[in-house]
Amino acid sequence: MADYGISAGQFVAVVWDKSSPVEALKDLVDKLRTLTGNEGRVSVENIKQLLQSAHKESSFDIILSGVIPGSTALHSAEILAEMARILRPGGSLFLREPVETAVVNNSKVRTTSKLCSALTLSGLVEVKELQRESLSPEEIQSVQEHLDYQSDSLLSVSITGKKPNFEVGSSSQLKLSLAKKTSPPVKPAVDPAAAKLWTLSANDMEDESVDLIDSDELLDPEDFKKPDPASLRAPSCEEGKKRKACKNCTCGLAEELEKEMSREQASSQPKSACGNCYLGDAFRCTSCPYLGMPAFRPGEQVLLSGANLSDA
Repeated sequence: MADYGISAGQFVAVVWDKSSPVEALKDLVDKLRTLTGNEGRVSVENIKQLLQSAHKESSFDIILSGVIPGSTALHSAEILAEMARILRPGGSLFLREPVETAVVNNSKVRTTSKLCSALTLSGLVEVKELQRESLSPEEIQSVQEHLDYQSDSLLSVSITGKKPNFEVGSSSQLKLSLAKKTSPPVKPAVDPAAAKLWTLSANDMEDESVDLIDSDELLDPEDFKKPDPASLRAPSCEEGKKRKACKNCTCGLAEELEKEMSREQASSQPKSACGNCYLGDAFRCTSCPYLGMPAFRPGEQVLLSGANLSDA
């Protein structure tokens, strides 16, 4: 009991669960009441009812949870946060809980390091391990019955933590330096005449002394003339060379060459003397260049091979 540092006049809370033996709980409470005396107080709370008990903040100097011999309680993050809330600034929490010595994925029983981290996240400081010991056969059976958990690598660990010497949400005035700030660098003085010279406002537009240049006066008469399309052609489009349109031609040469090719293909087609060449071989002369070819529509372009043209 001396490990808890309980003295007369202190307010102590004892948290128990369904795994706590009743006789051991009564024995612990009697000893605590003797230590705290008439000026102190010992409150007993079930761990599942702690959140509904609505204790005021900073109500207890010391909280004992799971320390009853045979207890196998697990402390959730909500329970740890509530214990930190009802502790007085500077108060201490002592708890005992079964832990895993091996890392097990998705285990409801935490390792010692994770339990210490949970205490720190709840707002406690100076979190440290006090003692670890093997579980008794009764405690192992209690873990299986009340926690529905079974493992060969369980230990019981006792951990303590303190609440900081201030309440949650408290504020303090910051001490700010009252030393005089250095004055900003002085900007060089600007000549008022120079500033006025380089400043143009809307009122200046109506001043007759301000001459504005018409943008059309900056153009020569030659600038208004439409350029000759031939002058826009690239040097490769000159007439003296083999005419060939450039890639992505924009001067119109590509369209002009395409029309010339269409006219050449149309003129190269042989003319029919009888006018019946398109009807088929039954209506063609023996010297017809279309002999042996299928019938076609009148005016339809038909490509003849070089052998057909030479025979004709």
